[in-house]
Amino acid sequence: MTALREALHCEWTKLRTVPSTGWLLATLVALTVGVSALATEVVKCPASCGEDTTKLSLTGVLLGQAPVAVLAVLVMTGEYSSGMIRTTLTAVPRRAIALTAKAIVVTGVVLAAGTVSVLGSVLAGRFILPVNGFTVAHHFASLSLGDGQTLRAAAGSVLYLALIALLSLGLATALRDSGATIAVVLALLYIVPILTELGTLDPVWQHRLQQYGPMTAGLAIQATRDLGTLPIGPWAGLGVLAVWAAAALLAGGVLLRVRDA
Repeated sequence: MTALREALHCEWTKLRTVPSTGWLLATLVALTVGVSALATEVVKCPASCGEDTTKLSLTGVLLGQAPVAVLAVLVMTGEYSSGMIRTTLTAVPRRAIALTAKAIVVTGVVLAAGTVSVLGSVLAGRFILPVNGFTVAHHFASLSLGDGQTLRAAAGSVLYLALIALLSLGLATALRDSGATIAVVLALLYIVPILTELGTLDPVWQHRLQQYGPMTAGLAIQATRDLGTLPIGPWAGLGVLAVWAAAALLAGGVLLRVRDA
């Protein structure tokens, strides 16, 4: 426990003293809230009264996850590029503890920034949507975290961002290269939805990709309407993303242990 505590202190010190950390977290908040506000601003009712307003107000998470992934990747690959990984593993010889400390610190930071981002998005939706016709007269209540479905979608979106960070950290530990890891993570997140939207795939495979793709499955947590028509349920979808993150961390942890620094 003492070793983990010391490792956590070291990782927190490193993370908060790197200039890119603040910029990436600020980008996360700005992108998530800004894109969410824009999405709620352009949709009008009665022209588009079939919208899931909670999910619409959380649209920014689609782009906000990118700086989260980059931050988590750089936490590990930055040390390999600078050679600092040798110092880290000398100070913390038990490599599982070193990786665990990085995972805890990154998760904590992303949870904090993600909470601010999601709350800002919900707040923007609460004020903008009624102006655009999403009112009680059209059978839409104001967005509120007091509503169980909205609370689940908001809290799930924060957890989604944390799991994206862990997935990215695991892949970065396995690949050890910033550019390659970022490319792989972004491909996993964005190419699967593109493939399913193009409609060129066999319907069976399209359905499977929606169920098992890390982003398409994970973001099912944001849905609050017509849940029975989803390819995968909200919590089950987040569970699929959790499996992706766990597998990446496990693979990264094994490779970290057997390879030289």
